[in-house]
Amino acid sequence: MPQLYLASASPRRAELLEQIGVAFQKVAAAVDETPHPGEAADAYVERLARAKAAMGWQVLAGASAGCVLGADTCVVLNDQLLGKPRDRADALAMLAALSGRRHRVVTGVAVADGERCLSRVVSAEVEFRPLAPGEAERYWDTGEPADKAGSYAIQGAGAVFVRGLQGSYSAVVGLPLCETAELLSAFAIPCWRSVGRPTI
Repeated sequence: MPQLYLASASPRRAELLEQIGVAFQKVAAAVDETPHPGEAADAYVERLARAKAAMGWQVLAGASAGCVLGADTCVVLNDQLLGKPRDRADALAMLAALSGRRHRVVTGVAVADGERCLSRVVSAEVEFRPLAPGEAERYWDTGEPADKAGSYAIQGAGAVFVRGLQGSYSAVVGLPLCETAELLSAFAIPCWRSVGRPTI
């Protein structure tokens, strides 16, 4: 059975893989995440997911037979890509722009084994309620938005802003589990290997 390597430093993606019982090891795979001029969100996240998977494979240098999973997520508002905030002011500007509006969250995931690379792109629509004065500032002070695309985490304290969600919740968190499991299956990597029986 192939060994899976996760080319991501994101603890959320690691937790999601653990949630479905997929065994993996981490591999560092730094890539330039600068969008290309005029690049659409779907193309952007798929390109980065594939680049991270390919870079992870190069880092391994064939030392161990296996597959590498790469992923990337961005928030899209009016065709503008919102990545991780540069600083407090940038985060507050993003949250103000998202307040009371709908936006799209797009995640690309790719799996590579040195011979082939398969990828999927999944999007979901998220609706924010209007933020009250001072809320964005208090949220920034929690420390949570600093490394999140769009400056919020739906799985964390930022959930209080989310009025509605259409699509894959796990894609918004950072890894669409249905599509990820399908990709892993194509590389003979099963789910649920490390999930124990529920206790009553």
